[in-house]
Amino acid sequence: MDFSKYLKEYPDKDGKFGSYGGAYLPEELVPAMKEIEQAYLTICHSSQFINELRRIRKEFQGRPTPVYHCERLSRMIGNCQIYLKREDLNHSGAHKLNHCMGEGLLAKFMGKKRIIAETGAGQHGVALATAAAFFGLECTIYMGEVDIAKQAPNVARMKVLGANVVPVSRGLKTLKEAVDAAFEDYLANYKETIYCIGSVVGPHPFPMMVRDFQMVVGVEAREQFQEMMGFLPDVVTACVGGGSNSIGMFVPFLNDPVEIVGVEPLGRSEKMGDHAASMTYGSEGVMHGFNSIMLKDEKGEPAPVYSIASGLDYPSVGPEHAFLHDSGRVKYEVATDEEAVDAFFKLSRYEGIIPALESSHAVAYAMRRAKEMNTGSILVNLSGRGDKDLDYVIEKYGYGEKYKDFK
Repeated sequence: MDFSKYLKEYPDKDGKFGSYGGAYLPEELVPAMKEIEQAYLTICHSSQFINELRRIRKEFQGRPTPVYHCERLSRMIGNCQIYLKREDLNHSGAHKLNHCMGEGLLAKFMGKKRIIAETGAGQHGVALATAAAFFGLECTIYMGEVDIAKQAPNVARMKVLGANVVPVSRGLKTLKEAVDAAFEDYLANYKETIYCIGSVVGPHPFPMMVRDFQMVVGVEAREQFQEMMGFLPDVVTACVGGGSNSIGMFVPFLNDPVEIVGVEPLGRSEKMGDHAASMTYGSEGVMHGFNSIMLKDEKGEPAPVYSIASGLDYPSVGPEHAFLHDSGRVKYEVATDEEAVDAFFKLSRYEGIIPALESSHAVAYAMRRAKEMNTGSILVNLSGRGDKDLDYVIEKYGYGEKYKDFK
């Protein structure tokens, strides 16, 4: 497949990436989504919008974020060199602000007064609350009660920023149920509200919009690595839940001779309900307004999922990821909870960088792969920082005592 014209060809006019994507909506929401699509297609070609977004990224977000060489971690593993794209240094602590500021600008352009969203790990909620404060918009965030308990620091940050955090108590009380609740709110209030979806999921145009806003990550990383080294990395990798940080990292490398690998959460085991590896164990299906690969139960409904990382426990994946998987251009691997926690502590102890548990899955894969490769280079998108996970990790795993003798 020729990827030189990829961005012009995908998604198509119907919001499809091959057979995936589209917009499967209640009839009353079709005009609302068309309004969003037309507004986005207007402003994305506006020099005023682009210049304002660039100003925000530079002056408010602190972009570009750097690429960093993990010299000590790499030496501990062998001769293969691991590099990080430091999205943990993006304002608010993760990649999520990249699309939230874009969505906030879109909301202002459309004259909306309120933005709503779901959140799992809380990083999207914090980012959207940050954008709402910046643009002077009302903000409501839906979050499962399980995730609220795990991610208390981010809940506090959302509330300090002025957002209304609504606990969701149905079902497994995690990310899927938060999405359900946010969709219900949007269905009732779409005239004055935009639902700012937190990943490259949902009905068209959101997978396209979020991808476009997140591509700043891969564009920067590609230029920075080439300037630093004089060539491109052998492997580019990132964690995959819904898939926003990874698609933003991957697309700018699609036409390059590099291996691209997404890392899904295998959780506790391969048993249904013990993981959230949609691409690895799922099949085609529609949920939350889009067609993609999803984990299903015996009835064909979205299956229960689990991951130590609240931002990855979603039973489907962005349609563009499903398409890139089928094309063979991107490979999808898995990392367990145990591997992610090991990477969490090793990156902390060797490099002084505390990663988000989501990002730790990609670091875990990079460490495993570096041992296999022995030489070469791996570029990891470190999608977020781990401050939000500290209380949970310390409660479950202590302070990493078994790593205290690292040299």
